[in-house]
Amino acid sequence: MSWPTDGRGLRSQPCHRCPVRVAVVTESFLPHVDGVTNTVCRVLEHLAAEGHQALVVAPSPGARAAGKAPRIYAGAPVLRAPSAPLPGYPQFRFATPWPSLTPALRRFAPDVVHLAAPAGLGAQAAYAAHRLGVPSVAVYQTDLAGFARRYGLAALDRSIWRWLATVHRLAERTLAPSWDAVDALVGAGVQRVARWRRGVDLDRFNPGHRDDELRARLAPDGQVLVGYVGRLAREKGVELLGAVSGLPNTRLVVVGDGPERARLERLLPEAAFLGFQSGQELSSALASLDVFVHTGQYETFCQAAQEAKASGVPVVGPAAGGLLDVVEHGRTGLHYRPGDPAALRAEVASLVADGPGRAAMGGEARASVADCGWRAIGDELLGHYRDVLGANISATGDGDAAWR
Repeated sequence: MSWPTDGRGLRSQPCHRCPVRVAVVTESFLPHVDGVTNTVCRVLEHLAAEGHQALVVAPSPGARAAGKAPRIYAGAPVLRAPSAPLPGYPQFRFATPWPSLTPALRRFAPDVVHLAAPAGLGAQAAYAAHRLGVPSVAVYQTDLAGFARRYGLAALDRSIWRWLATVHRLAERTLAPSWDAVDALVGAGVQRVARWRRGVDLDRFNPGHRDDELRARLAPDGQVLVGYVGRLAREKGVELLGAVSGLPNTRLVVVGDGPERARLERLLPEAAFLGFQSGQELSSALASLDVFVHTGQYETFCQAAQEAKASGVPVVGPAAGGLLDVVEHGRTGLHYRPGDPAALRAEVASLVADGPGRAAMGGEARASVADCGWRAIGDELLGHYRDVLGANISATGDGDAAWR
C-alpha cells in the first residue's frame, strides 16, 4: 500500500503528495474508441503525470483487433478479461465472468479501485474490491436503460436500473457527469453520489484548428456547415439529422463510424460522411463547423458537444440528459424538444440565418469551458480518491466513515 503509517502500524490520513495505486476497471478500452475509453485514457495520463501507479483491466478486444490493443498505456499495464461480442454491435465486446479478477487485484494491491461505467466487468470488480476491503469509486457514464429503450427493450428498464443501483451501492462513491445523471442515480436508490464533470483538451480542441481548405472542399459555395460527430449507432438517433439536411445554404457533415453508417448514408445522400477521425483531422473537422448538432437523448454528458464548444462552435442539442448541463440555451447553443425533427430544424435554421449570433455563441461556448482542462478535472478525481480513502480509514479505525 502507498499510504504512510502513524507509528502504530495504522494507516494515517492520506496526504496530497502520497502516490496512489489505482486499479482502473473499464467496460471499454482501446482499440475500441468511445466516451468511456476517452475518459479512461485521460485519467491514466493524469495519474502517470502526477506520479501515481495504475493497472488497467478491460475486456479483450477479440482476435481480429488483438494486434491493435495496447499492452501498456501511460505506463499502466493493461490486463485483458475474456469477452464476447455484443449482439447486433460486434465491434463492442463485453466481459464474461472471470474468476481470475480477484487474484489479479490482490496481486496489484490497489489503494482504490476505479470502476469506469460499471456493468459486467465493473460489477465483478465491485464485488471483488468489497471482498478485499478496498474502497472503490464508480463513474456513471452510460445510460444503459436508455440504450435498451432505443433498441426496443423498454421492458428491461427497471431490471437494468436495479442492477446498476446494486453495483453502485457497493462503491464508496459514485461520480456522475451531470445533474440529470445525479438525479437519476439518487432516484434509483444510490446514495453516495457526487457530480464530476468531464474534461476537454483545450489545445487539441480550439478555434485555431479551423481549416479553410477543408471548408472550401465541403462548402464550395460558402454554405453554413452543420455537423454531427460521434458513433453512428442506433441509440444516437442520427437519422434525426434528416430534418436539417435540406436547409437552404447549408451542408450537413457527419464525422464518425458505426453499425448504422450504411443506412444513414442512404437516408442522408446529400451529407458529407467523413468517417472515423482522430488527432489533427478531428480537431480540424470540429473547428471548421459553423453549428454542431447532437441528436442523442440518452447522453449522460456528451463529450463531443463539449469538444465542439472548446472549438468555438455553438451546439444544438436535445433538452435531455447531460446536454442540459453542457448547453446553456441562448448562450452557448440552443436546446430543442428531444426527438422532435421540426423543433431541431427550427433551432438550426435560426442559427444558420444569424451569422453574428452564431459567432457570439461560439465565443461564449469557448469561454464556458475555460476551467474544464483535463488537469483540473483529474485533480478533482484525485480529491475524490483521497476522500474515500480517508473515509475507509476512519471506518476501519477509531472514527466513523465520512459517507453513509
